Amino acid sequence: MLNKIMLIGRLGRDPEFRTTATGIALAKFTMATDEKRRGEGGELQTNTEWHRIVIWRRQAEIARDYLHKGSLIYLEGRIHYDSYENKEGQKVYTTEITADRFQMLDSRGDSQGGGAPSGASSRAGAQEPVKEGGEPGGGFDQDDDLPF
Repeated sequence: MLNKIMLIGRLGRDPEFRTTATGIALAKFTMATDEKRRGEGGELQTNTEWHRIVIWRRQAEIARDYLHKGSLIYLEGRIHYDSYENKEGQKVYTTEITADRFQMLDSRGDSQGGGAPSGASSRAGAQEPVKEGGEPGGGFDQDDDLPF
């Protein structure tokens, strides 16, 4: 069975960072993806979808340090559905994406990019390799094509 999602979009807010009672790092943020198409009259229409993202461990620390509202990222993860009862006793359904890895796509000089290290990325549970010059990174360089 497969539960995998790949998204490219911009953060809707700065990551909210915390640690669990057992000391595991956690970051949450929203991410917007856009789909553009021509309407019946030929006008360009944009449909924006909002996604709730959760990132754990070392990735959460990287998100806290380098991501901010407006950052452009590519992420891979899995969809998680949940439900709970609210104060009024009604059942509320939620959808979250747990990111397995993400890649910062903004360039260093991009006003929305925030100067993140070139090629910085993270994989859950993996150590970050160090490139020449001491920059954390690995995965894909920003100047390369995406892996799909």
